[in-house]
Amino acid sequence: MSINKTYAVLGLGRYGCAVAKKLADSGAQVLAVDIDEEIVGSLANEVPYCRCADVTVPEAFELLGIGNVDVAIIAMANSLEASVMAITLCKEAGVETVIAKCACEMHRKIFTRVGADRVILPESESGTRLAKNLLSSGFTDMMDLSQEVSMVESDVPEGWINKNLIELNLRQKYGINVVAVRRGEDVSVNINPQEPLTKDMKLIVIAQTKTLAKLNRK
Repeated sequence: MSINKTYAVLGLGRYGCAVAKKLADSGAQVLAVDIDEEIVGSLANEVPYCRCADVTVPEAFELLGIGNVDVAIIAMANSLEASVMAITLCKEAGVETVIAKCACEMHRKIFTRVGADRVILPESESGTRLAKNLLSSGFTDMMDLSQEVSMVESDVPEGWINKNLIELNLRQKYGINVVAVRRGEDVSVNINPQEPLTKDMKLIVIAQTKTLAKLNRK
C-alpha cells in the first residue's frame, strides 16, 4: 500500500478512528464512514471525507463510491452480519484490497471465506500500526521502536537492485540504517557493503519514521 492509494474506513470505533486519523494525517485520501452521526461529527475536523451512512445497504454503498477506492478497511467487528455484508459489497464492487477487523478466530475464518484479503485481530495489531503499514509500500512489517524511530522489513526497491550499500549511501542521504538482510528464512547481520543487492533480498532497516516515505519512492 502507499499514500498514493485511496482508502475507505468503514466503522469508526476506536480502531477505525485510529486507522482513519493516521491515514488522513499522513496525507492519504481516505473516506471514513459510520452509521452513528455523533461519531461522524466528532471526527469530521480530523478526517475531511467523513460521512454518516449504513454501508451494508447497497444503495448507500454505491452512493458513497466505496467501490472506487483501492483499499477498504472494515472495522465493524462488533457486528458479524454488518462486517460480512460490507466485505461482500466491497469484493463485488471490485475493491482491490479488503482488510477486515474481527472479534475472534471463528470470525476470522468467516471473513476469509467471504473474500477478505486480510483479517486482523485488533489485539495483535493496533489501528495506528495498520495505517503505517498501509502507507509504507514495500514494507512487509513495521515495528515502532519509539515515537520517532521504526524498524521495518522492506523489499529491495527497483532502483537499488544491482547496487551496493556503499554506492547507495543510504545513511548519509536518507538517514536509513540497514541492520540485516534476509534471504528466505536466513537472516544475516554481517552485511558486505560491497555486495550488490538482489531482488530476492529483504532489507531490515532502522530509520526515523518520517523519513521512511523516502524509501518508498526509490
